[in-house]
Amino acid sequence: MGKTSQKTITRLKRQVRVRKKIKGTTERPRLNVFKSANHIYAQVIDDIKGITLVAASTCTTGVALTDTHTGNKASAAAVGSAIAKAALQKNISSVVFDRNGFLYHGRIQALADAAREAGLDF
Repeated sequence: MGKTSQKTITRLKRQVRVRKKIKGTTERPRLNVFKSANHIYAQVIDDIKGITLVAASTCTTGVALTDTHTGNKASAAAVGSAIAKAALQKNISSVVFDRNGFLYHGRIQALADAAREAGLDF
């Protein structure tokens, strides 16, 4: 059985602290972001109903760039604009940003900036 790294444990502690304060409602759902070494995922979640309204990632067709490596800022920006376009098609213009315990720089910041430029308000 493997051990969980200290970096992962501290991220999960930050995630729990933030989740206590941030809730996605029907009027203003939660934009959740998860990143791995190779991919980045984004979901718009209504916490009251417990459903995912919109999702996009570097694994979905149309979002992945021509690059073979998808764990970079350009791919994160593509996911940010894709999630914003999909949310605006479902008449979701305002969201609460949940960085999921990750620090707000690099790929997380690139995704958030691209979503803001595409029309999401948070």
